[in-house]
Formats: sequence, C-alpha cells, structure tokens
Amino acid sequence: MQTAYLAGGCFWCVEAIFQRIKGVKGLTNGYCNGSTENPSYEEICSGQTGHAEAVKIEFDESEISFSDLLEVFFLTHDPTSLNRQGSDVGIQYRSAVFFINPEQRDLAKTTIESIPNAVTEISPLDVFYAAENYHQNYYNNNPNQQYCRLVILPKIEKYFN
Repeated sequence: MQTAYLAGGCFWCVEAIFQRIKGVKGLTNGYCNGSTENPSYEEICSGQTGHAEAVKIEFDESEISFSDLLEVFFLTHDPTSLNRQGSDVGIQYRSAVFFINPEQRDLAKTTIESIPNAVTEISPLDVFYAAENYHQNYYNNNPNQQYCRLVILPKIEKYFN
C-alpha cells in the first residue's frame, strides 16, 4: 500500500472524487504542514495556521499509480488558482502536493511543469493531522447538503460523465 497527500481546495471535494477511483483503498481528510499542533477546523479557517486542507490517499500501486492519481487530481481542481478553489478562498485551500519520497517529488514537479500557469505547491510532508470525524466521508454522509449538491456533485458529474 502506498500513500499520497494532495490538497486541492476543500477536502470534501477531493475526497468525493478519489472515493470513486479504482485502486484507492483509504481516504482521510485532514490538515497538512502548518504551524499549529493538532489544529481544529476553526483554527484552519482563520487562515493563520498555514495548514492546507488535504486528503491522505492510501492506494494499491498494482491498480493505480501515483502518476495516475496526479492526473485525476489536476483534472478535478484548478491548479492555476492561488489560494482558492471556486468560492473557497484562503491559504488553507491552496493547491499542493505534499510528497513523502523523491519519486513523488519528481513526478509532481514534472507534471506541474507541463501545466501552464500552475501555482501548485510541491513540499515535503511535514505533518498530517486527521480532521474531525464529521469531515470524513462528507459527501456520502451529506449528499443533500447545499455545498454537496452545488459544488461537489457537479465536479463528480463532470469528471465521471
């Protein structure tokens, strides 16, 4: 089993996409890097902690490669938008790949270099804190919630249709 850490705006959106990808075996929404130990969602939303909303993705490399994960990632968010995705604005919503080995770093760098005007951060993973339980499996648990219907569902439909 391999692990990837990707940040592409609201982690609910990233999670909902990757839940539907063959070879992805586990997902945890959380907070990468930043200066506050074990931050709360409210602290993250202040924009003062430096963390990014991110998803820890556990995947079976015999079914999907890290390169394939990156392809899905870059097709399902805007890597040219600095510190925002749609109406979600703030440093916590930045586009980032938090690598855990040189191979991930190099693949991320090569991929990002092929995207004109990309502002996606490539950083070593320093720390990952799991988000509160109510953030986990958010779309599947709250499909009728307004954000899910208006923001997440269109992303899912666009990518999978």
